[in-house]
Amino acid sequence: MSNANSTGVLSGNHYLDGDHACAEGAIAGGCRFAAGYPITPSTEVVERIASRFPLVGGRFQQFEDELGASIALLGGVWGGAKAMTVTSGPGFSLMMEHLGYAAITETPCVYIDVQRPGPSTGLPTAPAQGDMMQARFGSHGDFRVIALCPNSPQECFDLTFRAFNLAEEYRVPVLVMLDEVVGHMTEKVVIPTPDKLQVTPRRYTKKKPGEGFKLYEAPAGSLVPEMVKAGDGYRIHVTGLTHDERGYPAMNVPTQEKMQARLMDKLLNNVDQIVSWEEKNLAGAEVVVVSYGITSRVAEKAIQAARDQGVKVGSFRLITAWPFPEKQIKALAGKVKAFVVPELNLGQMALEVERVVGGKTKTVSVPHPGGTVHNPEVITKAILEAVR
Repeated sequence: MSNANSTGVLSGNHYLDGDHACAEGAIAGGCRFAAGYPITPSTEVVERIASRFPLVGGRFQQFEDELGASIALLGGVWGGAKAMTVTSGPGFSLMMEHLGYAAITETPCVYIDVQRPGPSTGLPTAPAQGDMMQARFGSHGDFRVIALCPNSPQECFDLTFRAFNLAEEYRVPVLVMLDEVVGHMTEKVVIPTPDKLQVTPRRYTKKKPGEGFKLYEAPAGSLVPEMVKAGDGYRIHVTGLTHDERGYPAMNVPTQEKMQARLMDKLLNNVDQIVSWEEKNLAGAEVVVVSYGITSRVAEKAIQAARDQGVKVGSFRLITAWPFPEKQIKALAGKVKAFVVPELNLGQMALEVERVVGGKTKTVSVPHPGGTVHNPEVITKAILEAVR
């Protein structure tokens, strides 16, 4: 049941897989340019985009590789479009240089990464969550991104839509970190009508060419600069070099310090507005299971099994992985006996939990190299052992 409208939004009830739901979330968020190169298990996202964009005035361009796609993504944004690229692990690795370029040029854009096991080619058609630290630290230097972790096709729509809004609000690259299972599972997805979808517009300046517009000068009371697009007559310079407020290279330590401080602070000072999570049964919990993506759904059965055996278990699901919800995890540290962290990698986000709790509570990693999901009994066993 759907209702197409002039905005391109297919409002109504749908039966979609996560990849297709991502495509619809992008369209609803205003995306009209996508650059990509086919790679399992993300190809269905761009297949849907390729068929839908001609109906909504968008353009999908397949490139010769992920390098071409990721730099074209940024060109699309500076040309005036809301834009995204779609990939999986090996392609994500190739895009890292341009992720850093997006961060320093403050290009609002979206990367969708449907994770699969690695390293290298790995298991192309199987699930994993091994790109989580790469999402945060994959490009060199100090920078911040926002990374969201859906655990259902509905959230694939919701969080992709939100990714475009966050990108525009903070002029930052935003990553949507699926895994193969969430990308390929099919469930009911409810797409709201356009009047229920609040789309964040681009921060275009109201200054006219010649009125002293500076591409990286934030307005008073804000840390996020306004933008212009190429071809509108403004004198702009977009560079990956350390730059001043005009965008021109100024390769000295004071400029580097000033630029980096604002790039960091525009996210760190707004963490409370960015971070989202889901918590269950935390009051009086002895153990808290911290999970995300498909692992959070597998963990539900494990948690219930432990509760049936008398253990007080709470759940904390990461919806925003980066910035990490430090304040919320710190508030639980010392109040519970253990954090149990199952994930489809060899302990990436468990390290972040361990860092944040600072030894006040033990952190129990429940790793899995990917290829399939956890057996819930393995997670239950870890919960039971944590309270002994």
